[in-house]
Amino acid sequence: MSEGRWRHGKDDRVERSDTPGTDRGVYRTARADVPDLRFLRDDSHICVLLGRVAPGAIPPLLPAVAGALIVGVLLAAGRGELTGITLFAPVAALLLSGMASGHPHDGRFDWLVPPVLRATEYGYLAVMGLASGVPGSVLSVLLVAIISHHRDDVARPAVGMTRPVWVRVLALGWDGRMFVIAVGGALDALSLTYGILTGYMVVLLVREAVRTWSATPVTDVRTDRNERGGMNSPT
Repeated sequence: MSEGRWRHGKDDRVERSDTPGTDRGVYRTARADVPDLRFLRDDSHICVLLGRVAPGAIPPLLPAVAGALIVGVLLAAGRGELTGITLFAPVAALLLSGMASGHPHDGRFDWLVPPVLRATEYGYLAVMGLASGVPGSVLSVLLVAIISHHRDDVARPAVGMTRPVWVRVLALGWDGRMFVIAVGGALDALSLTYGILTGYMVVLLVREAVRTWSATPVTDVRTDRNERGGMNSPT
């Protein structure tokens, strides 16, 4: 394989580049179908900034697992109710996992980090919503929208594409979405917060899907019947 590197172009495709250097805000990958694990973390800017404190010094798996366990313990201790201890859960997860976000994630078991972060976010949103009386339909739509958002991150590199950085920023990151729910709980407006976050994520997801499909070139697959011995072929 050539030593050329991949970069994300303006048309959202992963393009080949032989020029050394890095693109700010976008992680590189050695192959277009193997996304960088840091890209799959779905971190917010806060998490990324924490990772710059000691870049590469903290292995990512242990902090991610510790953060997930602490979130689970805090939710169990507060029984999912709106207490200070449950609202502190996103902070604990962010501080632990964020410090390791700058690591290259090249360890043998570092591929487990994104699933652990996904389980932390989904579990927190589900427990807080169910325990606080958020309508099941709203909670389900929110989780489906976030899961689709994460699935999009996994699927696009396989076809040589990626989403623009600004779309990922607007999605708030796993820690940002947990913070939004925590703030809503602190303001005693959790149902309203879930509704707003759900509508926001659905609009963002649909808007990006429409933009991507509109920008995708359509291949003309018509068949020349003359060449295939059709009705107009000479006898």
